[in-house]
Amino acid sequence: MASTTTARLSTSLCRHEPRCPAADSPDRDAARVIAAVPEQGWSLLCNAVLLFEDTGELLPDGQVIAPHRTVVTAA
Repeated sequence: MASTTTARLSTSLCRHEPRCPAADSPDRDAARVIAAVPEQGWSLLCNAVLLFEDTGELLPDGQVIAPHRTVVTAA
């Protein structure tokens, strides 16, 4: 029987001052990008949030935030 292990990412990778907003904060998208993979369409923020180019997000606790793009309408 093979054992499985699950690695968990720290809920904050922020090591600078001032500290970035926490992953559960409304302004979590303002955190610094620590890794970007534009060819795959995602960035890792220092508060451990995965931010996708369609504005969707994956929070460190596994919660999914649906894309929330601003809709532009013609006047």
